[in-house]
Amino acid sequence: MDIEADVIEFKVPTENNKTLFIWDILPTLPEAFIYESICGIFSGFGALYLVKVCPNAAVAEPGFYAIVKYYSSAQASKAQRATDGKSLFQESPLKVRLCTRQNPAFSSEVRPLSNSKCQELANRYLGFNGWSSRIITLQDLSGGDDGCSDTETQALALKFGCIVELAFPPHRSTCRGVGVAGESFQNLPDHLEVCLKRGKLKKWAKDKAMVDAFRNVLLVLLSNGKVAVECRFDPDQVLPDEDLKGLLKVNDVTWSGCEGAGEDDLLSELSLDVSCLS
Repeated sequence: MDIEADVIEFKVPTENNKTLFIWDILPTLPEAFIYESICGIFSGFGALYLVKVCPNAAVAEPGFYAIVKYYSSAQASKAQRATDGKSLFQESPLKVRLCTRQNPAFSSEVRPLSNSKCQELANRYLGFNGWSSRIITLQDLSGGDDGCSDTETQALALKFGCIVELAFPPHRSTCRGVGVAGESFQNLPDHLEVCLKRGKLKKWAKDKAMVDAFRNVLLVLLSNGKVAVECRFDPDQVLPDEDLKGLLKVNDVTWSGCEGAGEDDLLSELSLDVSCLS
């Protein structure tokens, strides 16, 4: 017998067939109770990206409706079939429907998940021991010990780059991601503010690298309950293996030019050479 598979990507789900609408929720129920009930019931069918409870429009009868968004279209369809017409958490039955209308501009836009959402999704299907991450290198790209400053204008620019590797030991797969974070100051801040900002930028660079790495990961959900992991190969992001106590060599990059760029663009602008140090 053939085994069916469903593929989950680490991106914001925008497709119609991954979104459920729930109607006819009674107005006598507390909104917090509705939210918790929907999360508890519908998360049993698969990981949820979004649950939102809203009051009905003023022209409609009093009550609530809810939006539930899955990462998987198969799980959304299964949840719809299993819950439509059931009372679930109230006395009267609910209407549960798949979304049929959506702005085309949103359906074509691909947005990566946040780092916290990526980790939440990985933990849901792989478990806390099914994957790990490590920092290959975290480098100050500011051009100096305390950043690149202009003594005439008292301006300061801080920038950090990070390379992270994700490992999936049960599946013998790894992938890497790159993140860059920076900020400019018009007036030279004091030493304490610079130290705090450096710490925040290091975290942001790591978070961006994690998101970029997860972007290359596919979770394959099999009908027998097993989960497979596939890491997409991007030749533009290949970084050599090393015993690594690594050195990251980065050509000068203007941060203002990177703010609107995606990670692929950053990789093309950054010249990355990872060398082994004895």
